[in-house]
Amino acid sequence: MRIRVRRTGGFAGIERSAEVDTAGRADAGVWTALTEAVLTADEGGDGSRVPDGFSYEITVDGRTVRCGDPHLTEAQRTLVARVLQEGA
Repeated sequence: MRIRVRRTGGFAGIERSAEVDTAGRADAGVWTALTEAVLTADEGGDGSRVPDGFSYEITVDGRTVRCGDPHLTEAQRTLVARVLQEGA
């Protein structure tokens, strides 16, 4: 499974993106569970963003979820952090 995170916004407006391919990884099951939680979660919030907050586009095998600070679910926050940390 390919997971891509694109982060935009913030004070400086610098875009950052990273991608993780879980094929062949020992922890692929953990990634799968996390992405299922992200893709099935209600995006929640009222859609408003805070000034200089980050917006995220999370794409998993062609399915995309858009969310933004401060209205991230715990699963979204965890996935974003992991992909941006471990991804290339």
